Amino acid sequence: MTGSDHPPPSALPRPIPRRRWCSTFVALKALVVAGVVALAACAGPQSVVSGKEEPAETLYNRAMGLLTRGEGIDATHVFNEVERQHPYSIWASKAMLMSSYTYYAMNRYTEALVGLDRFIRLHPGSRDIEYAYYLKALCSYEQIADVQRDQDMTREAMAALQVVIKRDPNSKYARDAKLKYDLTQDQLAGQEMSVGRWYQRSGMLIAAINRFKTVVEKYQTTSHVPEALHRLTESYLTLGIKDEAQKAAAVLGHNFPGSEWYQDSYVLMTGIKPQRQQANSSTPRRSWWGRAWNAIF
Repeated sequence: MTGSDHPPPSALPRPIPRRRWCSTFVALKALVVAGVVALAACAGPQSVVSGKEEPAETLYNRAMGLLTRGEGIDATHVFNEVERQHPYSIWASKAMLMSSYTYYAMNRYTEALVGLDRFIRLHPGSRDIEYAYYLKALCSYEQIADVQRDQDMTREAMAALQVVIKRDPNSKYARDAKLKYDLTQDQLAGQEMSVGRWYQRSGMLIAAINRFKTVVEKYQTTSHVPEALHRLTESYLTLGIKDEAQKAAAVLGHNFPGSEWYQDSYVLMTGIKPQRQQANSSTPRRSWWGRAWNAIF
């Protein structure tokens, strides 16, 4: 799972204009990834780092030029040289963060995380600290696997996104983190549904019910809730527990009357297809779900 449009922090000496961030970032990340292949034929860091002391700004701008051309590995060497030669300058902290960003842009998340943790530890008061936390969250978020696989990375991303949101809820990074946090919730709910369906197909209905109930109770805002309620209805009916099936179906009809899962559960509970309410009806009939909801709750 990958993010989109995550430019370097705004504190750069040569910031990318905001109106160009979307297209420029996507192109930049693609160039950096492609540059890794091209580097195999290059001479290595010796060609960009002379070993002689140079002004911090000169080194930094050279590294930025390498990054823009997609020569990511060389760029990290020069960013590191800024820090080595000028450890107490403002350029050193910027170079440290940009080195991590370069690794991130190349999808080398482990190296990026090492650098970001170091930046956060050494520069907690930096104006770019929120971006560092955000970039750290992205490193986990972009490694999320599909719902058929282990979701430890999803949980790690969720925790990192929560940190971004809690630190400054009104920041531009927090706003994007909230959207991504919702997607991680949907991802975890999706895995619960996948496992629950497998249990249901295998006849292990109690285990399936527990998975579907987890979705309904723990991931209430996700897109998987309507199906979870329908699967609960199916499973309870198969077990002959009609009261619980009716409760699940009633909740489904009350909250998601327009969903396809509503239609399927209605057929299961009544044996007939639901009739659509006519738009010009002056006295609309209460649906079976509405009557069931009031009877149960």
